[in-house]
Parts: sequence; structure tokens; C-alpha cells
Amino acid sequence: MLTHIHIWNFAIVESLDIEFESGLTVLTGETGAGKSILLDALGLALGDRADTSVIRHGSDKADISVSFSVNEAPQASAWLAQHEMESENECIIRRSISRKGGSKAFINGIPSTVQQLRELGEMLVDLHGQHEHQSLLHKDIQRQLLDDYARHKDLLGQVAELYTNWQNLSRDFARLSQANTDRDSRLELLRYQVQELEALDLQAGETEKLEQELKRLSNANQLLTVTQTVIGNLDENEHNAVSSILSQSATDISDLTRVDEKLAPIAELLNTGIIQVQETISELRHYAESLELDPERLSEVEQRITDIHNLSRKHRVEPEDLVELFPKLKQEQEDLEQADVKLGDLQKQIETAKSAYQKASKKLSNSRKKTATSLSEKITDAMQGLSLQGGQFKAEIIPLEEAQWSSHGAENIEFLVSANPGMPLKALNKVASGGELSRISLAIQVITAQATRIPTLIFDEVDVGIGGGVAEVVGLQLRALGQHRQVVCVTHLPQVAALGHHHYQVSKSTDQTTTVTQINPLDTTQRIDEIARMLGGIKITEQTLSHAKEMIESAQS
Repeated sequence: MLTHIHIWNFAIVESLDIEFESGLTVLTGETGAGKSILLDALGLALGDRADTSVIRHGSDKADISVSFSVNEAPQASAWLAQHEMESENECIIRRSISRKGGSKAFINGIPSTVQQLRELGEMLVDLHGQHEHQSLLHKDIQRQLLDDYARHKDLLGQVAELYTNWQNLSRDFARLSQANTDRDSRLELLRYQVQELEALDLQAGETEKLEQELKRLSNANQLLTVTQTVIGNLDENEHNAVSSILSQSATDISDLTRVDEKLAPIAELLNTGIIQVQETISELRHYAESLELDPERLSEVEQRITDIHNLSRKHRVEPEDLVELFPKLKQEQEDLEQADVKLGDLQKQIETAKSAYQKASKKLSNSRKKTATSLSEKITDAMQGLSLQGGQFKAEIIPLEEAQWSSHGAENIEFLVSANPGMPLKALNKVASGGELSRISLAIQVITAQATRIPTLIFDEVDVGIGGGVAEVVGLQLRALGQHRQVVCVTHLPQVAALGHHHYQVSKSTDQTTTVTQINPLDTTQRIDEIARMLGGIKITEQTLSHAKEMIESAQS
């Protein structure tokens, strides 16, 4: 749900903050006051093309910030989570346009693309009128709307799951069939490769161990010489052995502690050093005894490493990856050797999977056809009360060829309309008049209100060319729609304005240098005055005010 919009230096708006609530919100004002500026700003925030001409005269940039509550917009919440943009149950979209060129977009403070704004915007707001965000023109939205209205979610899930299973089996069959085409030559190569790897019998981590052993064997003479020299220096040198010098030093310092106890810690350190040196000598002797000058083992290790590297180069993998390559090649060999049997089994599984999909998709088709008939009748009836007498609506089910079947079923859904009697049904996106399209969209939304996924519906110019009783019907339908969804409507008809749950007035003020548009919420008294203005024009009488008050009170009853 739309909760707040801030507009700064956009068109003739200097600064504007508007809070929105649930229900039907109406925006009214004199012609030319800028009633559509709010919708233009919202459209820009939701991904419309940026143009520096929208920046207010004398300003360097325009900025629009729009806040939504996504509690009742599961698709939008899932999209935000998928793109790591979620922020509890709130979504803030910001768009700025600089006169220097270019624009910046942010979703919950994260830099975003215009395409992302559009994707998210179509899940949050449906703009009805001559705007780009007309989701009902998209065939996938039409299908979703029909399916939601039919309430066969479980059947949709079943069809999608069966389709995925069928396609996965078909891909496995295609892969195995292609492999089977070159079976003999491939099998010969696989058998040779598997035999080589089997003979190598490389173990996990073996290459690293061999490299370490090679380094040790190659330098065994140096290791032994240096180790023995260090042992001699520490213990075996008759006059200068480190262990002897440390022992004598410890004895001398210990004797002196009788004279000065401050030397006791130093004596302790020397004794500790003697222990450390003795342990070092012991470890070095053990290490020296383990060293062997083994030319034969050195040759074996060198050859083993050479064999591993030669085979890794042949397969164009790192040496350690040969361990994982072996079972893969062996499995491919076994698959090819049993290809005929597996292909036969896969063919049977594909036929079973396809049959299951067809059965489920037929049930889905029947449900859609039944729903389409009912939906078409109800929307056609709703159109009659919206100054579209003789107009028709049809949700057409279009069967698809097998190659076009999908996880959504075996048919397309397309909304067809005829706005005038005697005119042929045409696709909804071919309707020429923006006013007609808005009213047709209103009829669709009113009938499907409880099923639609988009929480905020905005109508602009839905009452163009109508008046009297028809205008009141439009207002009543918008108000009814506001019971299920948040509805914002720009209107010039008092019959529609009187039925709003909330009322904003758009006004324009001009001095010698600037023109500024403002949008202000109206209290009851102000609202009566505004409805009276819409009813009576410039001269407002007591009778006009009384009529306006009566209209508002009637709407609340």
C-alpha cells in the first residue's frame, strides 16, 4: 500500500509531502491546477523515462521519494528478498533527475536500475489511464488475474510441477540420444581413459603429499648435513657445546643467588633454557635418524608425479581434479553401455510424464473456460453502467500447439473488448481511447478486486465524458473497490469525489515570478466547499452547499 510521497522541484511543485491511507482517496481541483502531477511523479518513481523538462524552472534537479507498506504485497516482498533489498515491511523508492543529465534510482537505499523500478512498481501500483504502468495490458497479468479469480492455485502448482518433470526427462533423453549417436567412438575413448585413470589409482590429497616427499628426498643430503652440524654445536663440541655452556652458566648464577636473591629468576630461565636445548637435541637426533638417502624412492616419486601431471594435461584439469574425474567418466561409460536400455526406460517415463501433464492441464483448461465465461459476463455487465452501453468483454482461451505448452498450461489467455455496440472484439491493448480503457479497467478491477495481487490502484480520467447517474455508478464502484484495495482517483466529478474516504484538493498559486502547485487534505467543511465548487462553479449558493453536504453524508451512510 502507498503510504507517503515526497516531491521536490518537480514540474511546478516546489516541495510536497502527502500521506496516504487505505480506502478510496480522491484528488480534485480546478482545470490546470496540476491534478496529474502527482501521478506523473509516481510514474517517474516507478520507472517512467526520465526527462530534464520535468525539473522545476530555476532548479538543478528534481527528486521523488515514495514509500510503501508491503504487508499485503507478497510478490513485491519476495522480489525485494530475492534482490537483497528487503527492509522489514517497508519499501522506499527514490528517483532523482539532474539537469546535467542522467537520473539515479534507489530501492530501500540501494542503487537500482530503471528496469528494477519497473519490475517492482508493477507489483505495487496499477496506474489506470494514459500511463505506461498498465499491467492489465500484459497477457501474463491477464492470465494471473483469471487464475486468481478461479482460485485454482493448487491445480496451477500441480501443472507446473508435472511440466518441469516432463521437461527434465525430455532433456535427459535428448542428451543420452545425442551421446548414443557417437556411441562407439565415445565408448572406445571412455574405456581407454577409464583404464588409464584406474591404473593410476590416484588418491585424494596424494599429489600434495608426493610433492612434499619429493622436496624432502631431493634435499636429503643437505637436511642431514645441516642437522648433524647443529647437533654437534648444541651437544657434541668438546669445548664450546651450547648445552655445556648453559649448564655451567646456570651453576654459576645459582651459586650467586646466595649473595643476591634477585638473580633467582635468571637462574630459573637458564635452567629452562637447558631443558629446551636438551629437547631440541633429542628431536634433531630423531629427525636425523629418520632421514635416508634413498635414490630409488626419489626416482619412484619423480615418476609418479610425472605420470599424474601427464594425465592431468591430457584431460586439461588440475592434478587434484583427476580424483573426481574418474567416477564421472566411469559413470558416462556405464550409461553408454546401457544406453539402449536407459533410452527405452526414459521414453516410457516421458510418455507417462507427458500424459500426467496433459491430464492436469486439461483440468486447468476446463477450470479456466468455466471461469472465463462467468468473468466475461460479469465484466460486460459492469461495463454497461460505466457509459459503455453495448460494450462487451471476453476472456478468451487460446489453445497452444504442443511446442508452446508451458508450466502455465496448454493455452494463452487474452482479454478482448468492444467498447461500442456493433464493433468487433479486439485485444485490450488495442483500445484507442484512454478514457474507455480506464473505465474498462475499472470494470475488470471491480469484479476481480478480491483476487488481484496489486495492492494500490490509481485511476486517472476514468470519468471523462460521463456525468449524472453514470458518474455516481463510477464513484460507487471505486468506493466498493476501496473496500478491498487502496484506490487513488483523480476526478473532476462531484459525484465521484463525494464518495471518497479521503479527499485532497490540488490548487495552483501564481505570483509575478513563479507558479506553485499544492495538494492539501480537506476536512469536512473544506470538503463541502470543494464539492460545492465542483457542482456550482464560480458562484456558490447556500443551496449548492446544502447539496454538497447531502452528497457527502449520503456516501457515508
